[in-house]
Order: sequence, then structure tokens, then C-alpha cells
Amino acid sequence: MSQRLLYDIFQAYFDARSNKRTTDNALKFEMDFESRLLGLYDDIVGGTYRIARSICFISFHPVKREIFAGDFRDRVVHHLIFNYLSPIFERIFINDVYSCRIGKGTSYGIRRLDHHIRSCSENYSRDCYVLKLDISGYFMSIDRRILYRKITETLAPYRETAPFDFALVDGLIRQVVFNDPVKNCCIKGNRSDWSGLPKSKSLFFAEPELGLPIGNLTSQLFGNLHLDGLDHFVTGTLGCRHYGRYVDDFFIVHTDREYLKSLVPRIRDFLASDAGLELHPKKISLQHVNRGVPFLGAYLKPYRTYVGNRTKNASYRRIAEWNERIFRSPTGNFDDPGIARKFLSSVNSYLGIMGQFHTYRLRRKLLRIHADPDFWKRFRIVGDFGKVAKRGKIRKRGKIPKR
Repeated sequence: MSQRLLYDIFQAYFDARSNKRTTDNALKFEMDFESRLLGLYDDIVGGTYRIARSICFISFHPVKREIFAGDFRDRVVHHLIFNYLSPIFERIFINDVYSCRIGKGTSYGIRRLDHHIRSCSENYSRDCYVLKLDISGYFMSIDRRILYRKITETLAPYRETAPFDFALVDGLIRQVVFNDPVKNCCIKGNRSDWSGLPKSKSLFFAEPELGLPIGNLTSQLFGNLHLDGLDHFVTGTLGCRHYGRYVDDFFIVHTDREYLKSLVPRIRDFLASDAGLELHPKKISLQHVNRGVPFLGAYLKPYRTYVGNRTKNASYRRIAEWNERIFRSPTGNFDDPGIARKFLSSVNSYLGIMGQFHTYRLRRKLLRIHADPDFWKRFRIVGDFGKVAKRGKIRKRGKIPKR
């Protein structure tokens, strides 16, 4: 088991660095990663592993939220726990839970909502309604004691058959769940960044034993498990066939508007008794499908799906930021490969999201109108405004578009 654990730690490290390799924390760890991972192994086996201080900052896009980023060494442990527990949790999760799951995500969730609407309405041939609900301050309201009980109850049947040291992993889970990142955290940015952020969305104002940090992989995984009871209550006890959830944002589709209204108090009572959570009173939406349904950055209308205004406006804003930072700044330097890579990653992420919908004109507008003229000296368009790439020696595709 010891050799297997060491292998699993190395695998967790490679998973953790896949999208964080350019961060200072990851680069510092990578300089001597073998000895650091061996040290982590010794700490875990010896029971001396302790969670380091987190970095706290405010993320402004797509919405303002408080993020606690764990030390890279701790993120390796998060991936280790995820790799161990996710296969077990997947056995009990319903299909229509979309966040933090392999092969799913926002795009899958949007397609599933479209499927549920078409199925329930018989392809828009009869009246159909969508009830959308949200949980008030979800991550900040999670009771760690209830969560830990749910985790242990879920894992209990696998105590003897799990392919890992159950007691050792349980100790890691306990540390992660009951860790208070507010203590001894390093605040990045200005205190004014928190101005306007509701207290219900900050761990600094959370009650004792409440709250999980947004930013940790384990928070996403445990957040799914915490609402697994809700998923089975709605689909099993209430018998709702057309249901789906992304984190704490969930929907129910049905032909009877009054029936959907009657579900709200039952769901409210279940959440309070099962997880100590409350529905957000201002985020209860019930409307006819013909009016359009916003969900996960998309806007679903009969027979067509649009990209949401938040995503569209964010893409315009991001292009404007790059224009100011690079093209119009005397200190900007696009010859720096790191800056160019970040720019391409930023722009192509938005093009990738938009490419999932019928947005050719929108993508063309984004690059033709909003991009600075100097942009085209260094980059070219690949395909139908679906991707941007650096200009190289071979320029077969992607002419400078007319403005």
C-alpha cells in the first residue's frame, strides 16, 4: 500500500500542475518536486501533514466572489483525495449533476436542460414551465459537521474494499473539511476589493463550523455530495423526471405551473432538515419556456440557444483590458512569450465558449471591431473566427479582416 500511495501522490501532483504550471507557487514546487513529494508522502504516512496558509483574494469575473487558494502542496493533497473519492461518489450521483465531473460541465448542463425542455414540452408542442432555484450563500453556509457525517456515511460501505488506506485518507478528509482557511491566511490585493461583497459570501463573516473555501477542488467535490440527498429527493421522492443541478443552481421542468409552485416549500423544508441550508428568496424563478431560460451562461429559447449577456459582455471587457494592457501601453511587450500565451488563452477561452452556440457574427464582431489594429500584426484567425493563433512563417489561413 505504501508504494501505491507514493504512486498516487505523484499522479495527484501531475494532475494539480496541469493547469497551474505557470504560477509562482507551482514553479517553486516543481524546482525540486521529487524530494517535495517524498516529503509529503512521509508527512502523510507519519500523520504529521498539516495544511499550510491559503492566499485569499477577490475574483471579479464573471461575478465578484471571495477565493481562497491553497498552497500548491495542499492542492496535491486535494487531487489525491479527489482521485480516491470521485469514483466512489460517481456511483451514487445522478446523471444530471454537472459540476466538477469528468465528461460533464457547463456545456453538458446546457444541453441537458435543452433536452429536458424538449422532452417535457414534446418539442415545444405543449405548454411547459421551468422552475429555477438557488441556495442562499451555498459554500459559506455548509455545515462542516453535517458534511463530514455525509462523507463518512457514503464511504462506510467501502471501508474494506477501497483501494486506499481508509484510516489515512479519512484523516486527510477530516483536516480538509474542518480546516479554517481564514486563520493565518495571506490576503492578496486591497481590503477595498471586499467592498460591496455581501457578508453571506465571505468566510470572514461565516459562523463557526460553517463554510468551505471557494477555490479548492475538494470543495467542489464535497459540495456535490452535500446536495446529493436533494437530487434523490427531487427525482425519487417527488418523482420529478426533468431535473438538473450545477453546484447550487438547479431546475425542474414540468407542464403544470401550479405543481411546480407547490414544490418550493417541500424543497425548502428538505434542505433545512437534511443540510441546514436555505433557498435564496430572490432567486426563485418560474416561467414559461417560450420566454427563454437563462442557465450557465446561456439563454435557451425555443429551437435555439444564445450565449448569455454576461459572457458576451465579459468577452468585450476582456478584449478592452488587453488593448489597454498591451497594445496601447508604452510598457506593453507582446514579444514576451508568457504574455502572448496568457492573451491567447484568455481570448480563445471566450471564443471556445461562444463556439458552442450559433455565434459566428458575435465572434466576428468581437475580433473585427474590438481588437486593436496592432493585434493583426502578431496573430491570425483560425477557421470561422473560432480560434486565434500566433503568426508564424506559414500563413495559409486567417487574413486580416476588414474592419
